[in-house]
Amino acid sequence: MSTPTKEGLGFGPAITFEDVWVGFDEGQVLRGVTFQVQERETLILLGETGTGKTLTLKMAAGLLAPDSGNVVVLGNEVSEMEEKELLAFRRKVGFVFQEGALFDSMTVGENVAYRLREDGIAEEEIEPRVREVLRFVELEHTMEQLPSELSGGMKRRVSIARALVNQPPVVLYDSPTAGLDPVTSQTIITLILRLRDVFGVTALLATHRLQDGFALANFHFDPETKRVVPNAQNGNAAAANAARTRFLVYRDGDIYFEGEPEEIANSEDPYLKRFLV
Repeated sequence: MSTPTKEGLGFGPAITFEDVWVGFDEGQVLRGVTFQVQERETLILLGETGTGKTLTLKMAAGLLAPDSGNVVVLGNEVSEMEEKELLAFRRKVGFVFQEGALFDSMTVGENVAYRLREDGIAEEEIEPRVREVLRFVELEHTMEQLPSELSGGMKRRVSIARALVNQPPVVLYDSPTAGLDPVTSQTIITLILRLRDVFGVTALLATHRLQDGFALANFHFDPETKRVVPNAQNGNAAAANAARTRFLVYRDGDIYFEGEPEEIANSEDPYLKRFLV
């Protein structure tokens, strides 16, 4: 798979939320949230159901506007963009939905090709690109199958392939391992590691599973051996350049914690410890 197009390459912030507020009739969900995600970094969003993790992803993708505050992604002030501008912007951002969000009436190949056809890519270019990303997620053999013929983990991998088909520099993951068995979950995490460590993808990942975040923080994908190995095995360039993984924890509309994995692992804070279970 080709390296995603990078914008900036100064390893500055790829995503910035500044004093972001959003709420609905039942009240405010996020209250003045401010954070940044640096290029090539993975930021893990943790929090109980309803704390605003998915809303954060939707605002980063330009699918939802905040009530106030600024959202800047790849230098674009997303919160101020018109719909026509947003359509072009969304080509630069991949979104992996929790349930896959595949079109039931389309084959796997048609699902993955959907965005390319929307963008007017020539038909002769589409099939090779679709096969390339499906090969990346090891599902090229499912091209002609319908989503109903796939397992939950396979659907999630097709969703990742669809998110990658435009080679975006930023990918947003909404609970990518939710509801999957441990072996399938590890397959998904391995794909995310490959994207981060081989292709330099910046990621914002919402999850309930702290173990996913620890896996991303403590392991890297070695392109020479094509295996996931612990960061302690840092005798090669891949480990030395392993991208940073941080955690951001929401509670009651605010950022309750922002920091390194070890800080959560060693914390005695009751709210943080509940994610260790």
